[in-house]
Amino acid sequence: MVRVKICGITSAADAQAAIEAGANLLGFNFYPKSPRHIPEDQAAEIRAKLPKKVKAVGIFVNRLPADVIALRSSLALDVVQLHGDESAETVAEIAPIVPVIKAFRVEAEFPITTLDEYSRAFAFLFDAAHTDQYGGTGRPTDWDVARRASLKHRIILAGGLKVENVAAAVRIVRPYGIDVASGVESSPGKKDHGLLREFIKEVRRAERKL
Repeated sequence: MVRVKICGITSAADAQAAIEAGANLLGFNFYPKSPRHIPEDQAAEIRAKLPKKVKAVGIFVNRLPADVIALRSSLALDVVQLHGDESAETVAEIAPIVPVIKAFRVEAEFPITTLDEYSRAFAFLFDAAHTDQYGGTGRPTDWDVARRASLKHRIILAGGLKVENVAAAVRIVRPYGIDVASGVESSPGKKDHGLLREFIKEVRRAERKL
């Protein structure tokens, strides 16, 4: 099964819409500079109402491992996503406590062997290469690099995915998971519930044809 992660959840209504549409994971962004940032108290209220089948993912950018672990504990996060410039040592420190998704900004020249250095990561998220923004750019990732990486690693594909292209992404990359934020939004941090439903339907349709 291709896991679908709806990232940048900022309201209970959007969380519920994602759940009803069939999302497997919901992402809560704790990076203050993100337009999808959510305060910890609001995230806690939404987290408490999630069904067990839907996993809560905390997104962090260059936070101290102790801070990540503390917030993971207080919010009962199922997974943490490190979306900054975190080292393999940071991943290794957190991984024994909670599964870690390590994100990379990927372009055509990205060396796939880099992933071997992060052997303690549970999965890798491939986002678009954009030097001054940590995710949520709406720009596409290099699918060929992702396809080759997915032969050996759990790859979660992000970057520029939307209803019109996600089926092709699933077919070409065959990823472990799909991650979307801006592609199902009416404005940054506000999900379009109709797009949410159509997006996940397209993932499932493509999945059936694999």
